[in-house]
Amino acid sequence: MNATAQTIPPFSMPMFRSFVPERIRPWIYVFIAFTFQFSGGLYLGTLNQMMGETALMREDLQMCLYANLAGMAIYFPLLFRMKFRFTNKTLLCGAATGVLLCNLLAPHITFLPALWLVCFIEGMCKIQGTFECMSNIQLWMTPTRDFTVFFPLLHIVILGSMQLSDLLATSLMYHYHWDYMQLFISGAMMVDLLVLTICTRHFRMFKKFPLFGIDWLGAILWATLLLEIAYLFNYGDWYDWWNSPVLRQLSMAILVTFLFCVGRMFTVRHPFFEPKMWTYRHLVPILVLITLVEMFLATEHVLEEVYLGEVMRYGTMTTVRLDWPALAGVLAGCLFAYWWMHVKRFNYLRLIIVGLGGIICYLSGCYFLVSMDIHISQLYLPVFCRGFAYAVLSATFMTCLEEIMSFQHFFQALSVFNMLHMVMGGVIGAAIYTRGLAYYLPDNIARYGAAIERVASGGMPLSIPHYIETFLPQMMEISVKQIYGWTAYACIFLFLLFLLYDAPIRKELKQMPSWHKIRKAIAGSFAVQKGKA
Repeated sequence: MNATAQTIPPFSMPMFRSFVPERIRPWIYVFIAFTFQFSGGLYLGTLNQMMGETALMREDLQMCLYANLAGMAIYFPLLFRMKFRFTNKTLLCGAATGVLLCNLLAPHITFLPALWLVCFIEGMCKIQGTFECMSNIQLWMTPTRDFTVFFPLLHIVILGSMQLSDLLATSLMYHYHWDYMQLFISGAMMVDLLVLTICTRHFRMFKKFPLFGIDWLGAILWATLLLEIAYLFNYGDWYDWWNSPVLRQLSMAILVTFLFCVGRMFTVRHPFFEPKMWTYRHLVPILVLITLVEMFLATEHVLEEVYLGEVMRYGTMTTVRLDWPALAGVLAGCLFAYWWMHVKRFNYLRLIIVGLGGIICYLSGCYFLVSMDIHISQLYLPVFCRGFAYAVLSATFMTCLEEIMSFQHFFQALSVFNMLHMVMGGVIGAAIYTRGLAYYLPDNIARYGAAIERVASGGMPLSIPHYIETFLPQMMEISVKQIYGWTAYACIFLFLLFLLYDAPIRKELKQMPSWHKIRKAIAGSFAVQKGKA
C-alpha cells in the first residue's frame, strides 16, 4: 500500500497561478468542460422555432447538427499532437474563442455550406476544449489512470450536458428567442476566457513537439466522406432516394471519395488512419455494435418526435419534460457502469447485455404505451431506460475499445468509433424509420380507411370532418407502434446473440501510459520512419 502510494506522484495543476486555491482548480476545469459540452453550432431544442422564422427545412438544420458532430469525431487523432505542441492555456483560449465566434456567426448565416462549415469548426473547438479540461484532471479523478473510473465520470459530463443543454435551449427559446442560446453560450465562453486569462499561465510539462507528419489531406478526405454519407441519409427521403439524380451523383461521389481515402491510407507514410489500426481483434465487432445501438436509439429523434408532436400535439415545453427522466437515466447508467466495471470488476460483455436489455425495455415500453389516451408521465420509465442504456453502452464500448487497442492507434480508432457513434449510426437509423413511416402510414390509411366507406354505404350517420380529424392521428399512432415493434424484435435478436456468446474481452484493464511516455512513443515512431527512409 505504501509502495503504491510512493509511486503515484501527488496531483497538481501547475498551469494555474499561485493565488488560485489548490482545491478549486480541478472544479474550474470541470465547469469549463461543462460549458464546452453545452455548446453547439445550432441546438436541437430550438429547431421548430428556427424553421418557423427562417427558410430552412428540418433536414437543413439537422445537417448542421451532423456537421458539428462530424467535426468532433474527425478531430480525435489530432488531440494529442495539439497537446504536445501548444500550452494548455493556448489550446483552451483558442477553443473558447472558436466556440464564441461560431455561436455569434451561426444565427446570421443563410448560405447552407457556410453554415455547415461553421458548425463543423465549432465541433472541433468543442472537443478540443473538453479534451484539454478532462485530460488535465484525469489524475485527480483516478490517480492510477483507470479508465473504468474515467470513462463513466466523463460520460456524466458529456451525456448530462446533452440533456441539460436541450432543457436550457428550449427554455430560452420559449421565454425569449431561439438565438438566445447562442448568446448564452457566447457569454459562457467569455467567462471561460476571463477565468483562463486571470487564473492560468503558459506552462509546459514536456518539450514542444512540432506538428509534422500529420496527414491533413487525409483528414479532409475522411471528413468529406463522413459528411457526404450524412447528407445522403439525411436528405434521402426528401429527394426520394435514388429516384433523384442528385443522390445518384452523390452516391458516385461517395464511392470515389472512399477510394481516395483507402488509396491514401496505403500510399502515404503517415496516413490519418493507419492500416494497422483496422487489424485489431474485436475492433470491427465493436464498431458494428455501436452502429446498431445508435440505429436503435435513433427512434428518439424520429418516432418519439412524431408521436409527441403529431399524435399527442404536445408543445415544446411539454415534450422537453422527458429530458429529466433521461438525465436521471444517464446518471444512473454512468454510476452503474462505474460500479460494475471498477468496484465489482464484472464481465464487460455482460454489461453490454445489461445495456441492450435497457434498450429493449425502452422499445417494448414505447410499443405497449404509445396511445392517444396516456399521460406524458407514463413515458418517464421507458425514457429513463433509454438514458440508462445509452450511458452504460457508451462507457462500456469506449472502455473495451481502449483495452483492445495500443495507445498508438487508440485515438485513431476513437475517431472512427465516434464517426459511427455520433453521426452514421444515428443518421442511418433515422433514415430507416422515416422510410418506414412513409410506407406504413399510407398502408394503414388504405387499410383502415375502408371502414369509412363501409359505414357511409350502410347509411349510418357519420361526421366525415370530425372522423378524419381523429382518424389521421390514430393511423400515425398505429404506424409508430408498428415500427417500435419491429425495432424491438431486432434488438431482442441482438440480445439473444449476446447471450449465446457470453465471453469477456478482458476483466482487467491495462494501464494508460503517462503523457511523457506517450510523447516519447510518438517521437520514436517518427524517428523509426525517418531511419527507414
